[in-house]
Amino acid sequence: MKEDVTSRTAQYMALFRALETTRPRDRRLFTDKFASWFLDNRLKLGVWLCRIPGWRPFAEWIIRKKIPGALSSGIARTKYIDDLLLQAVDQGAQQVYILGAGFDTRGLRLPFLRQLKVVEIDHPNTAAYKLSKLRSHKLPAKVYYYQIDFNRQSLDQLSALNNFDFTVPTAIIWEGVTNYLNKEAIDSTFAFLQRFEPGSRVIFTYVHQAVLDNPSAFYGGEKLLRDVADLEERWTFGFDPSALPAYLRRYGFQLLEDLGASEYRKHYLPGRSEKGYEFYRVACAERIAR
Repeated sequence: MKEDVTSRTAQYMALFRALETTRPRDRRLFTDKFASWFLDNRLKLGVWLCRIPGWRPFAEWIIRKKIPGALSSGIARTKYIDDLLLQAVDQGAQQVYILGAGFDTRGLRLPFLRQLKVVEIDHPNTAAYKLSKLRSHKLPAKVYYYQIDFNRQSLDQLSALNNFDFTVPTAIIWEGVTNYLNKEAIDSTFAFLQRFEPGSRVIFTYVHQAVLDNPSAFYGGEKLLRDVADLEERWTFGFDPSALPAYLRRYGFQLLEDLGASEYRKHYLPGRSEKGYEFYRVACAERIAR
């Protein structure tokens, strides 16, 4: 990410959620009335136009042409992570930590989180922009916001300064982040997460290592990697799905689920098929007692 601006890819995810929210209530996967707050004027106009009959197919065609598969993957994964989070809360999670939160609004939009403590941790640029938009709408303080650059700073230091509570089962969301980090930052974060109480769950996204090694093996892979590099948001890390269970066990976690975009799209959007983004994955793991 550029040092002096907010994440462009975070805006694209907010765009996808805002577009989904303009669908008829009985045809949308979720409602995120806050998402459009974080968009620039050009993207806001695009969302507004999608309320006009006939405009949405054209807008979605533009997105598919620019980022094949990203729209349906982003919408389906939002709902999938919502459901995994609900499962974690039903299994006893008493607080939620969102790492690299971007323009995630789960702490504001999900009714089942109303009585839980929600903590967001993000890059200073994106966090400052997000807070400025929330304050401009006079939104009551409900979520705790902290700032960190995962590639340069320590979660252990941040937790010591802010008295994070590791003694209760916790749900941790780490969405849309790991592919921008280095291996040391990934290892350090999972080492930090093992401090949470057994029974805690981490829900995270990652990209298949193969898209970094051979992007032409995936539809739209080469163009996507060029585009994110041009945005100075280069993808730098991936996992081999077959190696993920053993990696997680090193840090005291057991893999519960691991689905690729084609799988969670098929589940949540069976009537809205789209190629692309098959390398993007969502995993859920549980902290186990040693």
